[in-house]
Amino acid sequence: MNFKPLGDRVLVEPAKDADQEVGGIIIPDSAQEKPQQGKVIALGTGGKDENGNLKEFNVKEGDTVLLPKYGGTEIKLEGVAYQILREDDILGVIG
Repeated sequence: MNFKPLGDRVLVEPAKDADQEVGGIIIPDSAQEKPQQGKVIALGTGGKDENGNLKEFNVKEGDTVLLPKYGGTEIKLEGVAYQILREDDILGVIG
């Protein structure tokens, strides 16, 4: 994949959930909740603080992170769904 987020943005691959079933009925993708965990795939160039200094990221590539239920921008690259969001929108690192 040839994609690099800009600024303080992070590219995350949401975790795949198993098909949800309720009483033997498979719920379609459009009705399922978005996964709230994902794996950090790529980091941007970094944000700047109020003095113009480059801030370091608190997450790194390969981290499993907790994502907000709503937010970020969904994109598809080479047939795979990803989310782009600001580092500040990430709720925490798991593990």
